[in-house]
Amino acid sequence: MNKLYIGNVSAEASEQDFETIFEQWKIPHSGPFLVKTGYAFVDCPDEKAAMKAIDVLSGKVELHGKVLEVEHSVPKRQRSCKLQIRNIPPHMQWEVLDGMLAQYGTVESCEQVNTDTETAVVNVRYAAKDQTRLAMEKLNGYMMENYALKVSYIPDETASPEGPSEAWVPGQRCSRTFPLRMLVPTQFVGAIIGKQGDTIRNLTKQTHSKIDIHRKENAGAAEKPITIHSTPEGSSNACRTIMEIMQKEAIDTKFTEEIPLKILVHNNFVGRLIGKEGRNLKKIEQDTGTKITISSLQDLTVYNPERTITVKGAIENCGRAEEEVMKKIREAYESDVAAMNLQSNLIPGLNLNALGLFPSGTPGMGPSMSSVPPPGAHGGYSFGQGNPESETVHLFIPTLAVGAIIGKQGQHIKQLSHFAGASIKIAPAEGMDPKHRMVIIVGPPEAQFKAQCRIFGKLKEENFFGPKEEVKLEAHIKVPSFAAGRVIGKGGKTVNELQNLTCAEVVVPRDQTPDEKDQVIVKIIGHFFACQLAQRKIQEILAQVRRQQQLKPAPGAQTPLPRRK
Repeated sequence: MNKLYIGNVSAEASEQDFETIFEQWKIPHSGPFLVKTGYAFVDCPDEKAAMKAIDVLSGKVELHGKVLEVEHSVPKRQRSCKLQIRNIPPHMQWEVLDGMLAQYGTVESCEQVNTDTETAVVNVRYAAKDQTRLAMEKLNGYMMENYALKVSYIPDETASPEGPSEAWVPGQRCSRTFPLRMLVPTQFVGAIIGKQGDTIRNLTKQTHSKIDIHRKENAGAAEKPITIHSTPEGSSNACRTIMEIMQKEAIDTKFTEEIPLKILVHNNFVGRLIGKEGRNLKKIEQDTGTKITISSLQDLTVYNPERTITVKGAIENCGRAEEEVMKKIREAYESDVAAMNLQSNLIPGLNLNALGLFPSGTPGMGPSMSSVPPPGAHGGYSFGQGNPESETVHLFIPTLAVGAIIGKQGQHIKQLSHFAGASIKIAPAEGMDPKHRMVIIVGPPEAQFKAQCRIFGKLKEENFFGPKEEVKLEAHIKVPSFAAGRVIGKGGKTVNELQNLTCAEVVVPRDQTPDEKDQVIVKIIGHFFACQLAQRKIQEILAQVRRQQQLKPAPGAQTPLPRRK
């Protein structure tokens, strides 16, 4: 793991040149430089030294007119399923990275490497060699928030010449990498870190955790967030120890106020944590002997979608409550990830994480969209040059859910509209169906995707559908009456193919009377991804019809005669 490969080496380079460079940058090495034509090798005493050499030299230091490339030296037999990804943006949320890695295969583990650099480094293991190779090809040099990712193989000591690596346990990766987020009083941060970082360093080792104390966030705030990356057991142990450190510091400083445990949880998961009529939360309180409260929805914004779970009680009881709370949160997260992964292939090229549909690090929408191509670049999302056209979709939700979608004083629907970039309105109650209300969503395809996804998700979170029940809604889109036949197809062939492809029920009611704009309704019924794919495919058909209409000469128009010479 500590042997380095140095590439792009000039023919004029010598062992002494490398000695000078390593000495200049204060990088220790434990053996002589083996200089070959075009490349060189060297051993470092430990991983920290190897990482420093890679971070400081690779792509940055020039020798005899050539910029050196430095990475771990990996024999071909060990180029199996393990990669190191460097130069990760410092503020990138871990769930965004998790989702990005999952695009190329099954990630068995993703562990952060401690470095002295501003950017982050992770070691990733995929389930198969071809997945690893694909991730290497796609991610090396990939720009994220103005940082170019650097990806290289690292030795996979468990690799065997044939056969895949050990079997992956479903849900294991999510449980391991889903972080615990805490809020602690600012005055106790120093005690948690300890003199010269000794306390936090020991805590990290004892609990096998990666612990980030966000000291620079919200300067002057009374509380600071702490993010713990570990197994569920490691996170819980770290949490208990932090509570004990704070209690001891409170005694030493004669701080008399109660110090509750505060856990930060993305609002997407809170409904499932609470449970129907608050049953889940009540049970946790009863089983652990604690009092649990949750911050108001009023405190949420699009940019801060976390709720604060406050747990009061003895440290041991708070620790048990943390385990139960996070168990529910992880289950909700894994359920969402599984649903996304199973269905995301239905819309080719769509980067779900870039759309901000997953919480990031339990925090929020987090991912920057600046480095990801817009959905219009893929899979028929835009229908011409320039900005994609605005669309109108009527989505029908349970009448009882209207309050949850609107939120107190209209806050939720305003935030949703702002986040999605769409106009979202609840139509007045009318007609013969008192059980459902119509939500009118107006915006381009990306906005439709984001808005509808959030509405589907909100209905699930607020328990309008059972824990094992899939959220299926009815959506209506209007199409020109002359194009309805194209949606149906000859003998219903097109609509049948649509239903088979999308798993949605697609209905073009017969004997409709076109409205004042000469449009008729197409009904789409299904789960979120089924509805989305059906909408996109129908819009593709409409775009094709429009193009054909534009090519036809206007009625009564004459073909111009050639001009006489």
